Amino acid sequence: MAKVDLCSMEWCDMIFNGKNKAYGAYKMRKDSSKRHNVAMFWLIIIALFAFFLPALIQMAKPKEKDQMTEVTTLSKLGKPDVKQKQFKKPQLTPPPEQHIKSSIKFTAPVIKKDSEVSAQDELKSQQDLNQSKVTISIADVKGNDEKNGKDIADLKQVVTQEAPKEEDENKVFDMVEQMPTFPGGQSELLSWIGNHLKYPTIAAENGVEGKVIVQFVVGKDGRVRDADIARALNPSCDKEAIRVVMSMPRWIPGKQNGKEVSVKYTLPITFKLQ
Repeated sequence: MAKVDLCSMEWCDMIFNGKNKAYGAYKMRKDSSKRHNVAMFWLIIIALFAFFLPALIQMAKPKEKDQMTEVTTLSKLGKPDVKQKQFKKPQLTPPPEQHIKSSIKFTAPVIKKDSEVSAQDELKSQQDLNQSKVTISIADVKGNDEKNGKDIADLKQVVTQEAPKEEDENKVFDMVEQMPTFPGGQSELLSWIGNHLKYPTIAAENGVEGKVIVQFVVGKDGRVRDADIARALNPSCDKEAIRVVMSMPRWIPGKQNGKEVSVKYTLPITFKLQ
């Protein structure tokens, strides 16, 4: 049996002999060999491109030039010029010279053997003391002004001590020995707030209930100032709480070390619908 080429035109004409060649199948069969050749061509091109792609990428990279790095050894470096600041010693002003008289140290009488007593420590007789112009004092001192000078025992060392700094009058304390109180106590404070607090209409319509915590300062004169919201509930309730706090009468101020001082105070105000 002879070998038949299925892609040849003879085979195509044999298959479609006596058939409608205008039908699409005849044209597809006729162009099939051409399509196979084109597909094979592009397949080879893609395979070659994939094979040589790494080499093309390497060729596309610019060649890095070898950079010469100059290394300087530490031994070749010169000593740095270090300029030291010249500090001047503070000049101390010597204390003024005191004008004192000569004096002989008073020696308390102690029973000793004669051999153990030096001539300097020997007790002077009353006659020797009357004839001497020097006074008896706490130390042996050679004076520099016998007429107008002072006795060494009368000189006192004056020690200057820095006065303690007074506390800032405007300082606000968080905690003091005696905290500020509302006139009449805590029960009067709650009663006063209950009588003056107005429930905001918009908060009541929306059913808003809860607690607003207000922080304020009770000054050393008892006045309330610097009210602020520490924990909010509702804008209308917060505003009303600030209004009530700022309209409070004077408090009994807090005390620290027996003095009236400004103290920070925290007050919870409760909004509750009846």
